[in-house]
Amino acid sequence: MDSETKPTFSKSTGLPRKRFYRARAHSNPLSDSHFPIPVSPAHEDFSLHFPKFVEADNKISKKVEFADIGCGFGGLLISLATLFPDTLMIGMELRDKVTEYVKERILALRRTSSEEGQYENISVVRTNSMKYIPNYFEKGQLSKMFFLFPDPHFKEKNHRRRVISTHLLDEYAYVLRAGGIIYTITDVEELGEWMKACLEKHPMFESLTQEELDSDPVVELLCSATEEGQKVARNGGQTFRAIFRRIAYVS
Repeated sequence: MDSETKPTFSKSTGLPRKRFYRARAHSNPLSDSHFPIPVSPAHEDFSLHFPKFVEADNKISKKVEFADIGCGFGGLLISLATLFPDTLMIGMELRDKVTEYVKERILALRRTSSEEGQYENISVVRTNSMKYIPNYFEKGQLSKMFFLFPDPHFKEKNHRRRVISTHLLDEYAYVLRAGGIIYTITDVEELGEWMKACLEKHPMFESLTQEELDSDPVVELLCSATEEGQKVARNGGQTFRAIFRRIAYVS
């Protein structure tokens, strides 16, 4: 059955209808979920995600460089795909229905795009990024990581579930190359202050200057490309960003 006859797809655009893939806004990242996890980055077959980048030896020609952690419905990935057409990027999402939506959305965009090869550089995987980041990426592999509108986990006892924390920044620093950027944004002021404080305290990160922020084309997408950011903008809400660079290790 093709997309034109599937009720979950729009007849006019050929894209999946979001209402058929709705799920809870957030999931408990500390709970046990049942999905395959690679034992190491070498065991994750990214050629299945990016078939257009597979060479004659059946190996992928380049490595993933961008990771959107908790990618939601994939808005940022879609925007980044055309901004960085030669860069491979992956969305990581815990919710199964949302992951399936993003997968179907990307496949539909690949089919319907007017440009040959467009959207072939993005994909999605269902996983728990708070537990398994090193299972997917090698040391120093990534150049950008995104944490957009994460679950604030308001109760103090649940702060350990927050996706930005001192101990998790150790793992993010491991998979980010020197000069790599972490982008965070939220509409919850207390969470924004928390994420900024964690990054400021960590010895492997430094904040970008205002000049660097102004010249980075990705910064304006943090709000405009995501469903959450668009909702905040419609309601006239505030957002709180913390954007930091991974510095080189000096022994």
